[in-house]
Amino acid sequence: MTTLVAWVVVFGLLIAIHESGHFLVAKAFGMRVDEFSLGFGPALGKKRFRETLYALRAIPLGGYVRLAGMEANRTQDPREFPNRPLWQRFMVILAGPMMNLALAAVLYGLAFGPVGIPTLTTTVAQTVPKYPAYAAGVRPGDRIVRIDHQPIASWTQLKAAIQQHQHQSMTVTLSRGGKTQTISVQPKWDPASKSYIIGIQPATRLVRQRPLSAVWSGIRQTVLLTGGWFSFMAGLVQGRGVAQVVGPVGIAVAVGRAAQAGMSYLVVLSAGLSANLGLFNILPIPVLDGSRLALLALEGIRRKAMDPERETLIHLVGMVALLFFVLFVTYHDIVRYLHSGG
Repeated sequence: MTTLVAWVVVFGLLIAIHESGHFLVAKAFGMRVDEFSLGFGPALGKKRFRETLYALRAIPLGGYVRLAGMEANRTQDPREFPNRPLWQRFMVILAGPMMNLALAAVLYGLAFGPVGIPTLTTTVAQTVPKYPAYAAGVRPGDRIVRIDHQPIASWTQLKAAIQQHQHQSMTVTLSRGGKTQTISVQPKWDPASKSYIIGIQPATRLVRQRPLSAVWSGIRQTVLLTGGWFSFMAGLVQGRGVAQVVGPVGIAVAVGRAAQAGMSYLVVLSAGLSANLGLFNILPIPVLDGSRLALLALEGIRRKAMDPERETLIHLVGMVALLFFVLFVTYHDIVRYLHSGG
């Protein structure tokens, strides 16, 4: 139940923010919006306010903003989408993905600020039986303060020190109950992680920044994620790397686990999902915003709009292809989930 509620709330927020980008910019330019809908299929509830129909629909896998005249030829009505200047139409379409990136920056800012970022520490949360740390007497609650008399202040430093002792023992200084003690531990090769480990799981603590620092960190994290996304896509085009696609089921599982782990994990995951939703939507795939942006750019080059019927056909074919792709990914999500033990 927690997974379902968390998924509906998170995914609903991401879609609502995305569609509100299209809606608000269209309204700002004076375009007429016929419908603002969350979800697809039969309406669970709908209400007309002034000239716009607002609807909540049964299939929570997306949403749409229906702009007046969007799939038709130009007319004399200045408020219809095709009759607006090219740059305005471009901005309306681009506003959806940009709102998702803006939401990502806000959520990351909240995580870095009042919510807190989960950070690994050198305090031991759990030891793994039959591994060196457990055999040497390390127990939950111990804090590792030195390795070979070198101060250890972070989990990153601790991992690096362990890797430097792949074939030799290391002297570990622990803090336990206000007292220190020294033990000797030799790392062991772990096939699962493909690295040398001593068999401990670190405790986490929430790190919070001051408001202005948190805002800047949220923006910076979103920029870094965006840059990494474009680098990854460039690598795919060049034949480097493999795309691991996760569908609705995989996302729902991840959201449910994050919700169970705590609010900080859920906020960080939601920020990442929002950014990826925005970036995915700018891909030039029919039915996505990126396809419409590409067609508008082509119109600017040709100085002639594409025939509406042809454009509608392109998006229809894209929608069918995307639906089959989602079903394919969902099937593999379910198989992967069942094989992992659910």
